Amino acid sequence: MFSIGDFARHGRVSVRMLRHYDATGLLRPDRVDAVSGYRYYEAGQLARLNRIVALKDLGFTLEQVGRILDDRVDSAALRGMLTLRRAELEQRISDDRARLVQVETRLRIIEKEGAMPANDVVIKSIPAVRVAELTGVAGDFEPQSIGPVVGPLFEEVCKRLEQAGVAIAGPAIAYYDENTTGDGSVLVHAAVPVDIEPDAAHDFAVVDLPAIAHAATVIHRGSMDNVLEPWQALGRWIDANGYKSAGYAREVTLEYTEDPSGWVTELQEPITTV
Repeated sequence: MFSIGDFARHGRVSVRMLRHYDATGLLRPDRVDAVSGYRYYEAGQLARLNRIVALKDLGFTLEQVGRILDDRVDSAALRGMLTLRRAELEQRISDDRARLVQVETRLRIIEKEGAMPANDVVIKSIPAVRVAELTGVAGDFEPQSIGPVVGPLFEEVCKRLEQAGVAIAGPAIAYYDENTTGDGSVLVHAAVPVDIEPDAAHDFAVVDLPAIAHAATVIHRGSMDNVLEPWQALGRWIDANGYKSAGYAREVTLEYTEDPSGWVTELQEPITTV
């Protein structure tokens, strides 16, 4: 039998929290001294305490915790619930980190006011290229929406080309256009240059990307999570130098490494004079 202080120490919780659990009916003491009012707990109650703390730390309300425990969920089912909840929290943390990256990017843009030295931008013509591609849908143009779609698409198209015995003939190209559904979603194209004819038997599309007479281009180094800053700076440069966008832009992977900090990508935006 443990005093409330000893039970709190063994359970690694506060005495105040044990009193709160008692008041809410989540964890009653095994015995309460009628004279002193002291609470006493048995070692076996640590199992219930562990369940309460685990469920609470995973985001369940105390009311939800009480319902789960009252339903006498067995250890296997409880572990399954906790594993699912943990996965949800890990996804939330990942999403929050991605949002933080975008907030930091926009702060840098504000600080720099979109400035980009003129010699960073190169105007060039882009030849037509035949590509094999797969297409997916992202919720919007934000990097955290595009990334989870375009990455798996590139992996899949490369896998299908390998299975078909088709060699890749140039650097990967990502391009995007608005979905015709009108819901703000984006069609994401993951394309790689190939030297084959279109064939209905392929489990990928073979299309010809048209030549671009004039494209404003700039090199981006690092993860595509940080591509917002150079894209906005390029847009400001285009506007400041008397041009306007003339079609959907492309992102061409010049160097790819396991570490995203080593990526080198050329951003290409078709332009015309105003």
